[in-house]
Amino acid sequence: MSAVHAHPAVARSEPRWTHVDDHYVNGAWTRSTATARLPLVDPATGRTWGSVPDGSADDVDAALDAADRAFRTGPWPRTTPSQRAALLLRIADEVEARAAETASVNTLENGSPINETRGAAANAAGILRHVAGLASWLETEDVRPFPAGGAETVVRKDPVGPCVLIAPWNFPINLMVVKLAPALLAGCTVVMKPAPGTSLSIRFVVEACEAAGLPPGVVNLVTGGGDTGDRLVRHPRTAKVAFTGSTPVGRRIAAACGDLLRPVTLELGGKSSAIVLPDADLGQMSSALIRTCLRNTGQTCYISTRILAPSARYEEVVDMVTRTVAAAPQGDPFDEGTVFGPMASKAQYDVVRGHLESAHAEGARATTGGRPAETDQGWFIEPTVFADVTPDMRIAREEVFGPVLSILRYDGLDEAVALANDTSFGLGGVVFSADRASAQAVAERMDTGSVGVNFFGSNHNAPFGGRHDSGLGVEYGIEGLSQYVAFKSIHRRTG
Repeated sequence: MSAVHAHPAVARSEPRWTHVDDHYVNGAWTRSTATARLPLVDPATGRTWGSVPDGSADDVDAALDAADRAFRTGPWPRTTPSQRAALLLRIADEVEARAAETASVNTLENGSPINETRGAAANAAGILRHVAGLASWLETEDVRPFPAGGAETVVRKDPVGPCVLIAPWNFPINLMVVKLAPALLAGCTVVMKPAPGTSLSIRFVVEACEAAGLPPGVVNLVTGGGDTGDRLVRHPRTAKVAFTGSTPVGRRIAAACGDLLRPVTLELGGKSSAIVLPDADLGQMSSALIRTCLRNTGQTCYISTRILAPSARYEEVVDMVTRTVAAAPQGDPFDEGTVFGPMASKAQYDVVRGHLESAHAEGARATTGGRPAETDQGWFIEPTVFADVTPDMRIAREEVFGPVLSILRYDGLDEAVALANDTSFGLGGVVFSADRASAQAVAERMDTGSVGVNFFGSNHNAPFGGRHDSGLGVEYGIEGLSQYVAFKSIHRRTG
């Protein structure tokens, strides 16, 4: 068993907020009525350093009443998309101005390496600026003639109403802003609920909205656990729900929204595959491997944690992947050199530990890692590569959400595609090949929402969403913006 790599001591500055008692409602920080609290724990040390209210029913009512009032009687939905876009640009500037503080609190909350969280504010600002650039789609008059002639239809894009936005703990800023930006541009009002363990970093986004001059009630923030989220989803004033998180929770939200006939966007789990074609350049693959297959210590939904290697090059692929993963430092997430941090919580640590135990029991071969790291504090799992994985093994079928890669063998391209598609999920994927046309052809056969060629990345200008157990609807691009509008057809005679 290897130990967590030694790193120099890194000073953790005390965040501006620790134990807070308020929510953001109707343009002001307002004391919660909740008596229960949720702890904030540093995953690298196990130290409880803060807490937030576990939002009450009264807190939820106040936030959604404010959002509903701002939508029905406030100025925001009645401004033009271009005016709202200008405000989004100001929010982007304010978010970037808080980048350093946001990164520090984010790392303290979930253990993501500082080199990951340092980019969160810039990425969020990029999302806001890109979405602001889509205002013309909302403003362009869409007139469509009747096929038989004599009349035409004006197609209006109206804001859907007060939206509940629920984000997970792994990328708490970006996965909230990718919902917030299109909701605001469309003219909606929102209530945001972050994951319990990452409830403070989102306050920087609220501060940015306030500093940019958003009218009261347009953006509201409530913290809390599952009960708070359920109240928000089912509240009579909620017009739409957008959620990123686990598939089991997504199913419950989908069931509630189905019962209420309420639109919902769900970005859920994944079990994506990286298909290594026989001509793949393994040196190039090595340089993209960690970000594509193990980003954020494996705590990312779209990463390709199943590597499918051709039998003729199987051991060569196993050797390259093993060396690449073993060489990446694990340790204090505030250290500049750290690639792999801890699991974000004790609960997630236990989940990943269970997957490791099942892999060993089912006969997978750990070529590096394979167990919890030797450390007297924090929730660290050794970055792990399993070879000799077969499609029936648990680690080949279930989302691990930790630093664990499985390498499967295939004979022939048809088998590779069949293995990639043999999953209940359908979120991401990647094809490694020296021939871009061949990789494109394979990507077209993969039953998944997004596929990369020799890398994976989210494009703010293109839809991102899952198939099957990976979700409903999409985020990013015009398609993501359309999730926050209600279409209205106004028919009129011509001539």
